[in-house]
Amino acid sequence: MPKLLLKFESSVIKEINLDKPLFSIGRKPDNDIVLEHTTVSGYHCKIYDAGGSFFVEDLGSTNGTFLNGKKILKSGLHQNDAVGIVKYTLIFVEDGKKAEEISGISPGIKFISPKIQKRVKAFLEVLEGIVDKQEYEIIATSTYIGKSGQANIPIKGSGIFGSAPDMAAVIAMRPDGFFLMPIKEGFAKHNGSPLKTKITLKDDDTIEAGGTKFRFFIKSE
Repeated sequence: MPKLLLKFESSVIKEINLDKPLFSIGRKPDNDIVLEHTTVSGYHCKIYDAGGSFFVEDLGSTNGTFLNGKKILKSGLHQNDAVGIVKYTLIFVEDGKKAEEISGISPGIKFISPKIQKRVKAFLEVLEGIVDKQEYEIIATSTYIGKSGQANIPIKGSGIFGSAPDMAAVIAMRPDGFFLMPIKEGFAKHNGSPLKTKITLKDDDTIEAGGTKFRFFIKSE
């Protein structure tokens, strides 16, 4: 079955099987693929099957839909094609292929950076809004925080309806440190301030998302 690999920046978030003839993509919650970023249009584009071949078509989005780096209105999809939507990328994988076989695409988000892993270990301690457990170790190159079942670290929603984005923020582990980046801009907070841009995490920093508050801390080996 053909599939899409959904990436945020350089990391694969999840695989999506193309098991129906049309998938709508955008910021609105009634899309088949929801990308919760303020620069993604409500109904940004669609990917659909026409006579056994898949196509991508822009739906009049504000910031455009790109195919392999070129802005398009409509185009057919072929193996390894990359559909660009702001900070997201959808890689088209034809039937019978595996994520591991796609050049330049990580099969998951479990790779541990050896340069950091040997030096320090990083953790998130849950201070408020207990979820699955009290403490989470940061062991992946990209650790996603959100309400979705795909998130590595779950959060509780806030407000009357307990609302929260599927993916609120991501912690990136790099050779030069740990970085916190927003996925839904302004939703998460870093040390009490809305998270709008990439920041470097320091020992004892706090991260808030929805009804959950964490403390970031580092242990030296």
